[in-house]
Amino acid sequence: MNVHPIDEWITQETRRQFFGRAGKGLGAAALASLTGSRQEASASGRPGLPHFPPRAKRVIWLFMAGAPSQLDTFDYKPTMTDWFDQDLPPSVRKGQRLTTMTASQPRFPIAPSMFQFERHGACGKAVSELLPRTGSMADDLAFIHTVWTEAINHDPAITYIQTGNQIPGKPTLGAWISYGLGTLNRNLPEFIVLNCAPRGQALYSRLWGSGFLPSIHAGVAFRAQGDPVLYLSNPNGVSDKARRLMLDRLQAMNRRIFESLGDPETQTRIAQYEMAFRMQTAVPELVDISAEPQHVLDLYGEDVAKPGTFGHNCLLARRMAERGVRFVQIFHRGWDHHSGLPSNLRRQTKEVDQPAWALIQDLKRRGMLDDTLVIWGGEFGRTIYSQGTLTKTNYGRDHHPRCYTMWMAGGGIKGGVTHGETDEFSYNIVRDPVHIRDLNATILHQLGIDHARFTVQHRGLDERLTGVQEEAQVVRQILA
Repeated sequence: MNVHPIDEWITQETRRQFFGRAGKGLGAAALASLTGSRQEASASGRPGLPHFPPRAKRVIWLFMAGAPSQLDTFDYKPTMTDWFDQDLPPSVRKGQRLTTMTASQPRFPIAPSMFQFERHGACGKAVSELLPRTGSMADDLAFIHTVWTEAINHDPAITYIQTGNQIPGKPTLGAWISYGLGTLNRNLPEFIVLNCAPRGQALYSRLWGSGFLPSIHAGVAFRAQGDPVLYLSNPNGVSDKARRLMLDRLQAMNRRIFESLGDPETQTRIAQYEMAFRMQTAVPELVDISAEPQHVLDLYGEDVAKPGTFGHNCLLARRMAERGVRFVQIFHRGWDHHSGLPSNLRRQTKEVDQPAWALIQDLKRRGMLDDTLVIWGGEFGRTIYSQGTLTKTNYGRDHHPRCYTMWMAGGGIKGGVTHGETDEFSYNIVRDPVHIRDLNATILHQLGIDHARFTVQHRGLDERLTGVQEEAQVVRQILA
């Protein structure tokens, strides 16, 4: 009797098959509760989630990769003007041994911000002249001045804030949220990443990966040129009908493999093929902004029509949120200003100020800001002292993980709030520290998730986004 090659492969006794057969008892139950199929998990999320009524349904994270200077944007230190070119007092460092790029400098000359700050809104928040539109919505934002991290270099720092661990390989925040809460739509991924035009530090796909979670929960990176998603279009000569027939046959094969081996990644492949087919219609409509009214395009600024710009990506993020995408992350690079900070920072802030403001206004006008959590910030901060040559109009700043500023809006966040305080040098935290674990715990909390109960067993350990060695705290002072 002739045996089809796929049937012969399925009947081979493999290690995976052995455990698949053995798992028909308790193992199968554990596997089902841990992984599940996309059809089961995506609609309703994990059993028991959310833990309590959420304030936010979705998240848009505006990630400023490279680390913006808090001193030149939001953490106003007017007394530093009198300290120009004086050495940072040793007492401020509190015995800290510098391990960053300025460690070998003979001195640490203080570089006051050369930019003016203005008070905004009923809250009176001081914001740099470089971010006038951001300042104009100060009453909608919660500024956190005391975010801190142990990481001192870009790659481990971004990996840390994304995954809760400096060592690569863990699931990212977007993947955790996709896995825990499932999808709000059927035709688009739960987690989408938008990268702005290349500049600065390299980014890697593991920064939106799913780690040990099923790969269906990894972020899908949209491209600025060609097909927004690779291989989305049919190859030349292949019709939609032919592709549908091919997928049906392929799905049948995959289901037979799953029934025999019980590998959850087979279910992932089935779901991904189906999603890709639906995305062929949904994605072109999503990225086509031609139907947007002119007043909306004007809101986002002059770059809105240029794919890959921050303005264009902010508009896409609103359109994705509108269509039920659970988590959108925009990476804007080029904030690593070790030298030439004033000119480079002007360019960076000009690119992001209006679009970030426009995103908040657009969401608010559509009644979506109340249940959309928006976050702005990077992986660490910058030093008060100059790296390299210092003049009143030119300086650079080294990495500074001990304190930096982020802002949050919408999704149950209290507006017009400034949380935490740093010393007069923006070097140490004076009160209300917020570790990046606390930040992630707060994001999960606004989505109705108790971070301490949101665990997955992996290799015999209970893993969670916020780690298990030190307890993270929700930053309740910024919650409405």
